[in-house]
Amino acid sequence: MDITIRTAIKSDCLRLLELIQELAVYEKAPDEVTVTLKEFEDAGFGDKPVWKAFVAEAEGKVQGFGLYYIRYSTWKGCRMYLEDLLVTEEMRGKGIGKLIFDRLIEESLEKGFRGMTWQVLDWNEPAINFYKKYGSDFDAGWINVSLSEDQLKAL
Repeated sequence: MDITIRTAIKSDCLRLLELIQELAVYEKAPDEVTVTLKEFEDAGFGDKPVWKAFVAEAEGKVQGFGLYYIRYSTWKGCRMYLEDLLVTEEMRGKGIGKLIFDRLIEESLEKGFRGMTWQVLDWNEPAINFYKKYGSDFDAGWINVSLSEDQLKAL
């Protein structure tokens, strides 16, 4: 199978949102994706883009992606924050995730980032095992905290 890893372009956004929805279903949160196509396109390809992604094309279709943004750590400096890494269910096990992740590592080194950071759900054994193959550090000592837009408005 011929697999191409390339930088995402604006016309990929609709397909990326389909894959993001697939990821939300997999992560048992299908109703949590609320971003619109326009918001997503603007955030990636507007005047001030905040994310970049690499896509994996196979059989003429985007079958996976890795989306990141720059996170600044006061302790470490600029780091890549991997927001999402997904390969469609039917294409898993074909090495696509490794190709995307390896491209993200390459990007991190090219840009001079001081490392990569991401989250993985504690029940997602396939992903945990994938990241362990890279010798990744897992930090169970931190608790994720957030405020939604509605919570912010209520303050």
